[in-house]
Amino acid sequence: MVQQQNRLISLDAMRGFTIAAMIVVNFPGRENAVYFTLRHTIWKGLSLTDLVAPFFLFIVGISIAFAYSRKLRIPQSELYKKIVIRSLKIFAVGMFLNLLPDFDLGGIRWTGTLQRIAIVFLVCAVLFLNTSWKQQLWIGSIILVAYWLVMTKTPTPDVGRVVLEPGQNVAAWFDRKYLPGRMWQGTWDPEGILSTFPSIVTGIAGMLAGRWMLSNASPSEKITYLMLAGLLTAVMGYFWGLDFPVNENIWTSSFVLVTAGLAALVLGILYLFVDVLGHTIGTKPVIIFGANAISVYVLADVLALFFFRFHVHNQPLNEYAVTGLIAHGVQPELASLVYALFFVGVNFIPAYLLYRSRIFIKL
Repeated sequence: MVQQQNRLISLDAMRGFTIAAMIVVNFPGRENAVYFTLRHTIWKGLSLTDLVAPFFLFIVGISIAFAYSRKLRIPQSELYKKIVIRSLKIFAVGMFLNLLPDFDLGGIRWTGTLQRIAIVFLVCAVLFLNTSWKQQLWIGSIILVAYWLVMTKTPTPDVGRVVLEPGQNVAAWFDRKYLPGRMWQGTWDPEGILSTFPSIVTGIAGMLAGRWMLSNASPSEKITYLMLAGLLTAVMGYFWGLDFPVNENIWTSSFVLVTAGLAALVLGILYLFVDVLGHTIGTKPVIIFGANAISVYVLADVLALFFFRFHVHNQPLNEYAVTGLIAHGVQPELASLVYALFFVGVNFIPAYLLYRSRIFIKL
């Protein structure tokens, strides 16, 4: 546990909003009654929900720039040790959540949101300590182009032709051959091996944004160039998507550019209103969430075991609540969302207690 240091308020707000959104989309009151924008796209395309994971990885990259720019004078061996330990802890917590509630080691899944965050953090932190921003830009570009070539020019071995469909693409084949344990969708996994490479580029994009925010440029220059870069990146991603469709499930190169561009735009807007103009009214709740983001994410998974498994009148608590709202004339999708927001509120309580006590947990 560490005490709070000087922070970029807009970054905490963005992180907190992302975590709150993650809880909303992960824990609806009823799985089959969810608004379209709060669902992941089945395959191609982009919904509001699809922005949550890349936004968080983008924020991880920014946080690396802010954290390690101040620690460059510390012996690198000590930094590497801390980076590796933190990555292992995040990965281990992800595995713990995968094992809940039955701890079935035979059906274990080795991938997941926290596992991907751990890998992206590890790779990006090492890159930050050993490369310049220009080298990071080149590395990210090479990864995206290489991934595009592999996915769109390489026939899937057991299909005999280039396919980008679920379970039939090269990434899915690679996971079936080399990924141990259970896969999320049986024959493929959205956090698989190959798709982790472009997800690292999402973290690199965040590091580039973080470096810019730490520069000696004026606030107006930071906002202008950050938002301009975000707009151009998103547009580039859109046009690349005409050949390599925007797709979160295989984390396509176009998906990286579109989501990183949108994340930069959101950060620029928040920085303008929160840090520069000082309009902090209404941001306190998300700032509180953002101060202990991963801890809140883990807590939500644990609390869900109770809230989604505790029965009232032979119904899970979530289903009982949604059914009751529907009985009073509330639309099913709205009832499901109301429950999800209630669950966000439940998780806000421990987040607030930690924040009020000036306790900030770092895995």
